[in-house]
Amino acid sequence: MNRSARRDGTPDRGRGKPARSTTGKKDAPRGATGGASRTGGPKKPHRGQSTTAGAAGATNKRGKPKQAKPQRQQVPVSPKISNAKPARHQHTESVAPKQLAVGEGVRLQKVLAQAGVASRRAAEELIEQGRVEVDGAIVIEQGLRVDPENAVVRVDGIRVVVKKDLVHIALNKPRGWQSTMSDDLGRPCIGDIVSERVSAGQRLFHVGRLDADTEGLILLTNDGDLAHRLMHPSFEVPKTYLATVNGVVDRSLGRTLKAGVELEDGPAKVDSFQLLDVSGKQSLVRIVLHEGRKHIVRRLLEAVGHPVVRLVRTDIGSVALGDGRPGTLRVLGRGEVGSLYKAVGL
Repeated sequence: MNRSARRDGTPDRGRGKPARSTTGKKDAPRGATGGASRTGGPKKPHRGQSTTAGAAGATNKRGKPKQAKPQRQQVPVSPKISNAKPARHQHTESVAPKQLAVGEGVRLQKVLAQAGVASRRAAEELIEQGRVEVDGAIVIEQGLRVDPENAVVRVDGIRVVVKKDLVHIALNKPRGWQSTMSDDLGRPCIGDIVSERVSAGQRLFHVGRLDADTEGLILLTNDGDLAHRLMHPSFEVPKTYLATVNGVVDRSLGRTLKAGVELEDGPAKVDSFQLLDVSGKQSLVRIVLHEGRKHIVRRLLEAVGHPVVRLVRTDIGSVALGDGRPGTLRVLGRGEVGSLYKAVGL
């Protein structure tokens, strides 16, 4: 009887398999037939494998030989000026910086380092990041030479003073001293405090005046244009005062002073008002205003029924008095100087 046939006479398909090898060895695995595929055709090369045995040269990912790139000729590149739109906080002008010849001027990164902005390496990074402007144009590559005496340099939109001879000083004027550089009556004045600098040839301008009984912050600089703009009311540079006044101040007084008070030389008002403390029959208030009329704070407070007992100016713009004793000086920091120039559009 044929074992490969079923009872119904049909062949048994599941038992038509070939017999195992009599040699005891297993059948060869797939792919071990000399590189032939299942269909008997040549085996496809792996990705990145050369199709020609022993072919010279490297191949790319698709198996094609790489072609050597032609060497570019090195050409000296001059510093580039970017015409890209600067950040919102940056100052812009239409005139591009003048490129000075080799040997003239000073490299920009050195100018920034000498101005105390950062080390030369850090200054180069600022330039690469597009954060440095020269005469209103953003410099994005190294090598630009500038004239420190005439170039206007800004970092993140804030001007950097690069002139070595510019002076910016904060003075804590003592009470009883005159806000003048000299006094014909022999009274003590702020000129006495900076007499050594004046005798050394520095011509200093004081920013605004304080009456003899008022103490606090006065700025001194030899930049006449800066001093003029800081004093001019059209630039609206705020000044902050702490005033000790007679009487218990009502909190509603701030609304009256902000709305304006009529004085003998015209109306005046404050930018902000804050009641800080009440002690007995006196009050301590903070006033911010940008007017510069004579005795303006004293006249305002007296007009609303609170005469001033003591008055101290604590801030001009973003420059604060600090904790120095009356009669002491301190040189302004780079950020303070930059904020002053920015406030008046220089």
